[in-house]
Amino acid sequence: MTFQITVQPSGHQFSCDDDETVLSAAMRAGVGLPYGCKNGACSSCKGKVLSGSITHRPHQRRALTEEEEAAGVSLFCCAIPHSDLVLQAREVAGSGDFPVKKMPSRVASMEKVAPDVIVISLQLPATEVLEYRAGQYIEFMLRDGKRRSYSMASAPGAGPITLHIRHMPGGLFTDQVFSTMKERDILRFEGPLGTFFVREDSDKPMVLLASGTGFAPIKAIVEQMKATGSKRQMVLYWGGRRPHDLYMDALCRQWEQEMPNFRYVPVVSDAQPEDSWNGRKGYVHRAAIDDLPDMSGYQVYACGAPIVVESAKRDFVQQCGLPEEEFYADAFTTEADLAQP
Repeated sequence: MTFQITVQPSGHQFSCDDDETVLSAAMRAGVGLPYGCKNGACSSCKGKVLSGSITHRPHQRRALTEEEEAAGVSLFCCAIPHSDLVLQAREVAGSGDFPVKKMPSRVASMEKVAPDVIVISLQLPATEVLEYRAGQYIEFMLRDGKRRSYSMASAPGAGPITLHIRHMPGGLFTDQVFSTMKERDILRFEGPLGTFFVREDSDKPMVLLASGTGFAPIKAIVEQMKATGSKRQMVLYWGGRRPHDLYMDALCRQWEQEMPNFRYVPVVSDAQPEDSWNGRKGYVHRAAIDDLPDMSGYQVYACGAPIVVESAKRDFVQQCGLPEEEFYADAFTTEADLAQP
């Protein structure tokens, strides 16, 4: 059975089968609902069901609480319709501008930039071009139908696609990257995916918040803003447990020298005496709060571990007056995150 889905306030409509999710049907129809992980863990696709009946596939309660669900709030990546629906959602302009493709790629280079981080460059077939927005991600298609998602760390049109891959011991893909993968290996992926990119209809100053390899899409965004000569004010807060987790610290300091509208604040949460760290300490989002107690006129772009993204959104909105609709995020969910109840 097929149902009709209407999105308010845009009035856009699309059809959805009774065995697919609302998000999958919207993506197929080119309707730009916001999304991130597509598996019920990050809450990026949250919206409201104004009329109609749905059920949810298994998801994480931190992404959608029982109270929210009772109030009609939905995770569209997990929502299965049982009738025609009217949804309330903030659509993302431009999210469907570039085609999603499946293509092979060759590992062009591998560089270990931290004890547990490798930067991989991918070479595409000579006949292929991947158009995307800075901040989007690709999904590697692995054996047995499994997939792994990684944000592109290079700005569109800036040479090979680069990815920042952190080793997750026991991880199906990252164990391979850190042990047997070599240059010239072939990897298949699908992309571009995701709605984490700069909203260009705004000139508000931007807070860029990254933890660990959440720096990857932020790097692409900064490089794109630099390439286009954007004058928007940007401040990057990049957090890691130890100084070596800020594996491209020198590049960020170089941006600060080259871009008058860019400021960089590195933050370390667990520095050891041998690190000789004299910079900011503690949680990265708390550093932003200390510096910017009033965020009412800002946009925030945050990427990293779910706990960092969730804490930042809660505290920026509640303590700093950030409008909730001006918080844009991409939470890096691992298989370990998804296994949590």
